[in-house]
Amino acid sequence: MTYNDKIAALRQAHEALLNKSNIQCPISNGIYTKYQYPILTAEHTPLEWRYDFNEQDNPYLMQRIMMNAVLNAGAIKFNGKYTVVARVEGADRKSFFAVAQSDNGIDGWRFWDEPITMPDGNNAPATNVYDMRLTAHEDGWIYGIFCVERHDDTKPFDTSAATAAAGIARTKDLVHWERLDDLKSLCQQRNVVLHPEFVKCENAKMGKCYALYTRPQDGFIETGKGGGIGWTLTEDICHAEVRNERIIFARNYHTIYEVKNGEGPAPIKTDQGWLHLAHGVRNTADGLRYVLYMYMTALDDPTRIIAKPGGWFLVPEGYEYVGDVMNVAFANGWIADEDGKVFIYYASADTRLHVATTTIDQLLDYCLHTPEDGLTTSASVETIKRLVAKNRAQ
Repeated sequence: MTYNDKIAALRQAHEALLNKSNIQCPISNGIYTKYQYPILTAEHTPLEWRYDFNEQDNPYLMQRIMMNAVLNAGAIKFNGKYTVVARVEGADRKSFFAVAQSDNGIDGWRFWDEPITMPDGNNAPATNVYDMRLTAHEDGWIYGIFCVERHDDTKPFDTSAATAAAGIARTKDLVHWERLDDLKSLCQQRNVVLHPEFVKCENAKMGKCYALYTRPQDGFIETGKGGGIGWTLTEDICHAEVRNERIIFARNYHTIYEVKNGEGPAPIKTDQGWLHLAHGVRNTADGLRYVLYMYMTALDDPTRIIAKPGGWFLVPEGYEYVGDVMNVAFANGWIADEDGKVFIYYASADTRLHVATTTIDQLLDYCLHTPEDGLTTSASVETIKRLVAKNRAQ
């Protein structure tokens, strides 16, 4: 096989992967439908990112830059296409952002030619960036808020000591990004999300503020005193600062979110309230378990919870359980179409990206009619017994 034949075979196999049709899983829980194949993996990344196709420089046609994973993607409908800004992790452990698009939101995904160039702005250079939440804000900008990881220089001899901050950038075209100041906070912040609308702010000059969902934590990994999903207001998104932060969804003992809980993507507005998708973390004998859960808040007050279905909403199943970080489901992107269909983009095991589809009506039904966690075994049993009695009475 000649060198050009090898390249042709590579491209043929890659095109077959990109053009592979996705199939609904045969069994659904009635809340959403998963699909059998991941929508984006390391193998979906462009060949030009990985191979040097010059025979003189790369006679063995080796991968010069290897990719490890595609995961945790922000999502938005952009120019009529389903669009994600995915976290792509190279073999060197560095993550970067890249745009991929699909005509139907389920298959046929293709990355843009080059990864996103994310400027450092006035901030200290980041060692690593990841997990961008996209918000199309009413001010006309598309904002990306993401985790910024840097070495903790207060521990110069600890090469694993790190700090987490919320980086903020905005764009109009997903190509050119204006980097704003990192969110200023007295503690470390992960999983910060921008609310899509202004909220009333009595002390603000314009009478309105940007609102942020936060997840305060004492350390890079440990939440410490961080109580859960927080809420803070800022007048100036270019120099955002956490002030008067308050917890709106607290962690709780022996629940799916006893160790950590944080907002996923920006909430979806419906006529009955704001739909929120979030992640919860608990300890197990095998390490941390990440699951997705939902809740709803009032239209007139996005901090007031009006529905809190108990337990997890989505977990890794089958092969989704296996990967770089086992037993993890994570989502920071979803898209709601005008016809009410919702596309949930979730990652499994910090390795690959999937899609599940549902509707606004299904999510409202789930949130408003699923029993809350009673927080004790006896309460859980009574909840089951009430359902059994109702079914017997049919």
